[in-house]
Amino acid sequence: MNATRWMLAALAVVMVSACSSRQPRIPPVTEVDIERFMGDWYVIAHIPTRPERNAYDAIETYALRKDGRIQTTFHYRDGSFDAPLETMHPVGTVREGTNGAIWGMQFVWPIQAEYVIVDLDPAYQRTIVGRSKRDYVWLMARTPSIPDDEYAAAALRIADLGYDLSKLRRVPQSGDPPPPTQNP
Repeated sequence: MNATRWMLAALAVVMVSACSSRQPRIPPVTEVDIERFMGDWYVIAHIPTRPERNAYDAIETYALRKDGRIQTTFHYRDGSFDAPLETMHPVGTVREGTNGAIWGMQFVWPIQAEYVIVDLDPAYQRTIVGRSKRDYVWLMARTPSIPDDEYAAAALRIADLGYDLSKLRRVPQSGDPPPPTQNP
């Protein structure tokens, strides 16, 4: 019984803090073709979460599950190219009425973190994913690097969205292909 009360209290705190965000909602892209978005994305730069703050070779892979959710596999090396491969497996859920642009990303049940596709090039080769809190952001591409002019344009877009660019970190990429993932 105490565990249930604690869980309800924790859930209430999460809901209240989500509602009291002072930042305006971050604007999503108009539409995302979820099937085209699936596959491997190299993390080019980010304002990182705690686990990925020293990430090397960071690659996010999305696969559409039979239940309509998105199986995510995040591979990275912590601190160097020689570090062992670390892996996380969150599950994404596309929020209804968002044309595929806003997801709930679940690392731990029952909490789903906001995941908003805020920029996506027409060829689905580069994207920026952000959050309304402006605490984390990810610039990703289908290749391990992008030209400097594209990086500069993406950094300006990130700044225009309200992020502090002094926190933006370029992710070292060796260019190694992502490890194979199993389909759900």
